[in-house]
Amino acid sequence: QVQLVESGGGLVQSGGSLRLSCVASGSIASIAAMGWYRPGPGKERELVARIESEGTTTYADSVKGRFTISGDKAKNTVSLQMNSLKPEDTAIYYCNAITVVRGAASRYWGQGTQVTVSS
Repeated sequence: QVQLVESGGGLVQSGGSLRLSCVASGSIASIAAMGWYRPGPGKERELVARIESEGTTTYADSVKGRFTISGDKAKNTVSLQMNSLKPEDTAIYYCNAITVVRGAASRYWGQGTQVTVSS
């Protein structure tokens, strides 16, 4: 089991910046990747950015060049630096962790943090 606690959401004007953080606890040694998701047009959660345990990062096309994901293994924390925010970035952002134990993958979610970008 992994527990995830997010922080850092809020209200910002268009063009501004916010930094989200997610702290993991529990079975952290089994974490293979962590990332941030937000609801898409169909309301299913879509990937915003992901970082794998070896450091490989993946970004949604809509945030490339504006968002940066980073991890601090010593603090069991993943952060998302969001710059040049746009109103369409407004959403609840969910932290996600994927664990792999004996070949079986599991997903864990945080409670979500609201990001609101005003125009």
